[in-house]
Amino acid sequence: MNRMSGILSELRCPKGRVIEGAYQPCIGLTYGKWASYGLYCVLTIIGLGAGCKQSNDKATQPAPPVNQAPWFKEVAQASNVNFRHVFALVQRYYLPESVSGGACLLDYDRDGLLDIYLVQGGDLEPATADVPGNRLYRNLGNWKFHDVTDATGTGDKRYGMGCTCGDYDGDGDTDIYVTNMGPNVLLRNNGDQTFTDVTTTAGVGDAGLSMSTAFVDYDGDGHLDLLVTNYVRWTPAREQVCLSRLDQRDYCGPNSYHAPAPDTLYRNQGDGTFENVSESSGLRKVYGNGLGVAVGDFNNDGHIDFYVANDQVPNQLWLNTGDGRFEDGALLAGCALNESGSAEAGMGVMAVDADDDGDLDLFMSHLRDESNTFYLNQGGTFEDATAVMGLAASSIPFTGFGLGFADFDNDRQLDIFVANGRVDLFEPVNDPDRPYTEPNLLFRGLGNRRYKEILPRGGTTESLVEMSRGAAFGDLNNDGAVDVVVVNNGAPVHILRNVVGVKRHWVMFKVLNPAGGYALGAQVKVVMGDAVLWRQVQRAYSYCSSNDPRVHFGLSDALTVDKVEVRWPDGHTQSFGPFDADTIYELRYSK
Repeated sequence: MNRMSGILSELRCPKGRVIEGAYQPCIGLTYGKWASYGLYCVLTIIGLGAGCKQSNDKATQPAPPVNQAPWFKEVAQASNVNFRHVFALVQRYYLPESVSGGACLLDYDRDGLLDIYLVQGGDLEPATADVPGNRLYRNLGNWKFHDVTDATGTGDKRYGMGCTCGDYDGDGDTDIYVTNMGPNVLLRNNGDQTFTDVTTTAGVGDAGLSMSTAFVDYDGDGHLDLLVTNYVRWTPAREQVCLSRLDQRDYCGPNSYHAPAPDTLYRNQGDGTFENVSESSGLRKVYGNGLGVAVGDFNNDGHIDFYVANDQVPNQLWLNTGDGRFEDGALLAGCALNESGSAEAGMGVMAVDADDDGDLDLFMSHLRDESNTFYLNQGGTFEDATAVMGLAASSIPFTGFGLGFADFDNDRQLDIFVANGRVDLFEPVNDPDRPYTEPNLLFRGLGNRRYKEILPRGGTTESLVEMSRGAAFGDLNNDGAVDVVVVNNGAPVHILRNVVGVKRHWVMFKVLNPAGGYALGAQVKVVMGDAVLWRQVQRAYSYCSSNDPRVHFGLSDALTVDKVEVRWPDGHTQSFGPFDADTIYELRYSK
């Protein structure tokens, strides 16, 4: 089915009937997905006639939103996490102001509890007053955190965008890499609850406007390499003056600058230093407006690939050829453009096996009027399946950033959370004093690639309406229920404690490589009778954020897992089990 007809079947008239063949949604929209569908709308009118009538297309009929008891409880202040993001001391409508804000979940002190690292913006004029830096909160247990920024030396005060985590030096401690409005910062974990800035020594101080980033062992040598996405070659001198459709001063889109940026790939040399291999690897052959990144073996050839979500230019699927080089296969694979052949405003992205068939699909968030997009992996090529999954219509009015799939209610079906926040001014506004704010979205997985939106929006008692950016996902209190940390641009952070997942059973695995680090890129299959579930070991997904690297499975009413199979990044497969429910286990590589 054509993607447009699927979206139209999700658009409802006031009395619950469906618009089919209506041209009106396309009128006046010169930016985004609807404009690219204008011709299709005209042809649909000719062929079907405009108007509202009942849809008979059950394949694309979305499940109606459902009011349920809250899935999450907001607990940031009660947990002593008092972080407030600052995008500027004086709003100047500089491009970086509108995209800042990421979070990392990591166990920096190795006590078994996830700690929270939050990236601060600040001010882009160096002569202004001092601004707060990034903050690290230690998890004390029982939903209490303590600010240990000063004691650990992690309070970098550059203008921050996002972060990622990983043990780049193989010493067993988790390190932090922070992306900034140049230069970036590598904080080495010393193992004594302090960090040292080793950026210069390591050679990873990318000086661009860097966004999402990932530690990944792309060459299989046992050392974590580093991929950095860059947005626009921006400086204050290149700033433009842009107006909204309401003739108000507003933020410019990335294409206003005509300065797409190349991404950067650093190869870990195993001695604490990195080599910039961006040119020799082939990544500099194509420039983009990179915002999101996802890593994994997308064509199941035994090599880790990269996917970059670009803003208003085609996305890139960097396929690993196995000899240190990459080739952009996004156009041929069907995930560079949407089904109509248009580039979209890619923000956040996640690689996920949403249909449990053993290959990685892609889900990404977009600008309003475009809808978020789900690319279904069909053996190495991708199909835009957004509408048939019921994910298009609900997201069209919103601008999505951070996102994640997780089985929040532990019913064996993956659910979806998307953090929203505008980047331009338009009517109607949710709050006149904060015109860029929007509610977040939560979708419950129904099985068979179908989803329904949960109300109130975002899964809390009342919708939390902010200018949300990064979202990080992980089990903060080890109760088997995946929680969410949301960084809100220019506002306090939200910590969403999962209160629905504790009603069912679960199991979680720490999947470790021979050196004892997380085996990033490993694929984990859980077998329970006839049921098969797949997850990937990954930290880097969402938007400008790093997540819990443990793999989590909801088990519903099951008390045991029959078997677990791990497909390690080197292609070796190993079996484990059986396992009892409601426990965290370690799975270690061996031959």
